[in-house]
Amino acid sequence: MNAFAIESTRSGFVESVHSVHVAVVDVAGRLVASAGAPQRMTWWRSAAKPFQALPVVEEGAADHFGFGARELALMCGSHSSEPVHRALAMSMLRACGVEESLLACGPHPPLSQAVADEALRANVVITPRWSNCSGKHAGMLALARHRGWDVAGYAREGHPVQACITEAVARWTGVAREQLWLGVDGCTAMCFGLPLVAMAGAYARLGVSDAPGARRVREAMVAHPELVAGTRRLCTELIALSRGEVVAKVGAEGVYCAALPSLGLGVALKVEDGDARCSPPALLEVLRQVGERQGPRLPWSELGHHLAPELRNTRGEVIGGLRVAGALQVH
Repeated sequence: MNAFAIESTRSGFVESVHSVHVAVVDVAGRLVASAGAPQRMTWWRSAAKPFQALPVVEEGAADHFGFGARELALMCGSHSSEPVHRALAMSMLRACGVEESLLACGPHPPLSQAVADEALRANVVITPRWSNCSGKHAGMLALARHRGWDVAGYAREGHPVQACITEAVARWTGVAREQLWLGVDGCTAMCFGLPLVAMAGAYARLGVSDAPGARRVREAMVAHPELVAGTRRLCTELIALSRGEVVAKVGAEGVYCAALPSLGLGVALKVEDGDARCSPPALLEVLRQVGERQGPRLPWSELGHHLAPELRNTRGEVIGGLRVAGALQVH
């Protein structure tokens, strides 16, 4: 078991260490590189969103309601509640004839601190469209409306929408339905627990698949990375700067996944203690170590603020940072 971790430093000393489990897998499901416990059962959280979006395309709902690449990208995204994100979510709801009040995700403070601060200054009432998951939920509502299913309970286990999504998750990960952990995500929709290697394999296959639905989802994320996350967020900057050589998606509690289409590889990682600060530098270090052998070549100078984030005190002075310790085991 190779040790791979993110160290948090303060005044030149290591203050805390955050262990990271990593699986790098090819399209056949073979483990190419790893750290920690690559078979670890892990909640996929929002890194599952591209696969939760697939049934909306495959069942014809996307075409029925005129959803193009921008709408698909938002469905895959954990957005920052920027105006463009909120407006597009509302446009999707109008297209399928439902009110914002039907979004089961509920509201939460924006993931972007800048957007959250602006909303606070303006005394804005945060509504469900502000949820980072509002695009995903709008897609689920569209699927229910298209198939003529009751929209009530669309996010819950037992609803046909969630049955479609569960089937897609099982199909793409290779994990049998009865072996998946089924739970409730922060946005009230179902979430899925499965081994990291299975997550990585799903991303590897998503990156190279010629299936129409998978290709549309992948190409939407590459065409509109600004809708997958937001300003200065790693998903957005990594997809854009790599020109689609990396298709990345963050999940809560220290989860990150990525497809490397040109290499036919997928990556999944989990920060053991769930510290969300640590998953961006962990992902970039995995990509750097993989890239040393076979690519992709990334513009590291433009990603440095994610690879080695600075920690500052209340006066804005740099007093420490996050750094990677350890290396992947190559198989």
